[in-house]
Amino acid sequence: MSNAPRIEPADDLYEKDGYAWSKREAELLRQRRFAEVDLANVIEEIESVGKSERRALKSSYRVLIQHLLKWQFQPERRSRSWADTIRTQRTEVESDEEDNPSLKAESDAIVVSAYRLARKQAADETCLPLATFPDTCPYTANQLRDRDYLPE
Repeated sequence: MSNAPRIEPADDLYEKDGYAWSKREAELLRQRRFAEVDLANVIEEIESVGKSERRALKSSYRVLIQHLLKWQFQPERRSRSWADTIRTQRTEVESDEEDNPSLKAESDAIVVSAYRLARKQAADETCLPLATFPDTCPYTANQLRDRDYLPE
């Protein structure tokens, strides 16, 4: 008799209870019972983790850029809250890129994508015309990461 925990069949566990499914798959992998692993869904979940990490970094860049645009184009409305958000998002970017160095290598493309959304949101929040803001991101990835950089 084995001391290894009994593993329930996958059936529709992936759809019904993701947590239980993940525990099941991890245990199968630990036991090297590869033939029983729900391979298609394991692959999907691993890819999903990577996409989630990229989405988190893009979101941090988006919020950071949005607040830098507001800072630059509405100087009369600058606030401690905006400065705090800029600082917080820079910390998030730094942390995400430190945890996922390969994403840092993609930062230019991520910034381009984040800028499109940040520009629209900045226009909405400031009530300034969209044309007020440059068509392309006026900040480099290094400026976005620079804790001392603020556009004037």
